[in-house]
Amino acid sequence: MDADTLAIYLHIPFCRRRCGYCDFFSTEGMLREMPTYVRALAREAAAVGAAGERPRAGSIYFGGGTPSLMSPRQVRILVEKIRRAFQLDPDAEISLEANPGTVDRDSLEGYRAADVNRLSLGVQSADEGELRMLGRIHTFAEAIRACEDARRAGFNNINLDLIYGLPAQTAAAWERTLRRALDLAPEHFSLYALTLERGTTLARAVRRGALPAPEEDAAADMYELAEEKLVAAGYRHYEISNWAKDPAGEAGSGADEPGTTRDRQFPKYACKHNLQYWLNQPYLGFGAGAHGCAGGRRYSVICSVEKYVERVGNERRRRFPLSPAVTSSHIRTRDEEIRETMWLGLRLTEAGVERERFRNRFEVDCQDQFPKEIKSAMADGLLEWTASGQALRLTPRGRLLGNRVFRLFV
Repeated sequence: MDADTLAIYLHIPFCRRRCGYCDFFSTEGMLREMPTYVRALAREAAAVGAAGERPRAGSIYFGGGTPSLMSPRQVRILVEKIRRAFQLDPDAEISLEANPGTVDRDSLEGYRAADVNRLSLGVQSADEGELRMLGRIHTFAEAIRACEDARRAGFNNINLDLIYGLPAQTAAAWERTLRRALDLAPEHFSLYALTLERGTTLARAVRRGALPAPEEDAAADMYELAEEKLVAAGYRHYEISNWAKDPAGEAGSGADEPGTTRDRQFPKYACKHNLQYWLNQPYLGFGAGAHGCAGGRRYSVICSVEKYVERVGNERRRRFPLSPAVTSSHIRTRDEEIRETMWLGLRLTEAGVERERFRNRFEVDCQDQFPKEIKSAMADGLLEWTASGQALRLTPRGRLLGNRVFRLFV
């Protein structure tokens, strides 16, 4: 995808039970509203696509919430609506997040038939006690079965989400989770350190002393262990929290020097949709609680299923990329765009911020734009230039202290 190609995110804010660590907008006990909500989503996508005169799109991402609570038919309706409203690339990546406890062979075959070609399974842990602590509704045995069923259904691009740095989690338990997850041989891993978000069940449990607080040093050790195990297993660490397979002969490594094409710069199974975010390229967000950034605007959609459906039903037309359900937006300044491009790009651990791309976009070299910030981070051993000096990226130490670097550019 390029600067003229959009990524499309659809938020599905329905859950059987909210996880104890999640602060994304989602609802419990409202599944009966799913059909009405899906119709509203289709209507919002159609309206924005028309307002933009059917712009080009390179990816669709169903996130949540729990998108796998949708029926295959509902997913197919939304994909078809987007195909009509946008010029969807023939090789578009279409991802769907799934809870292992909500899918079976039939539903996975239905999603694949609806043109979903990338499945992201929220496994989180192989330890049953940790899964209960997190409030997950699945077991690891169900995660294994979901992976097996997905392969039989024809999925050849599977991501596994895992969480580390949990209260009282041991290094041995994390290593077992990594080993058992690697046995499933997914094409992609997304690994996240637990963050205690205010207002979540887990945060309240830690605050009242029912659970010990996560230890930052232990989490850092777990991150380094994951790096060791995943790289040894053949995964490229292309983004701070993401690793992907890159089969020999199917894409250049590009690990030291960014190339002129994405195939060289990123592994074959890198998530194309998320690369759009990290490269600070435009994306649309549809659905209650979604966010978008396109047409020079950043915006957010109302966080209420009922009000979202009501607003989308409003016939009032709005200028692209906004829909009647958008409740806040602002025009990005050039300075905001430059700074976001820096700190988002630095999340790309191999590619980093490519100087030529930056100059072509902003008509200034990143070194000239941020001389003091870059010098300071390099003095602390957090940033480095690639061998040819054509890209700026985090050092291995900088990956552990990424937020410290990013704050320099915010």
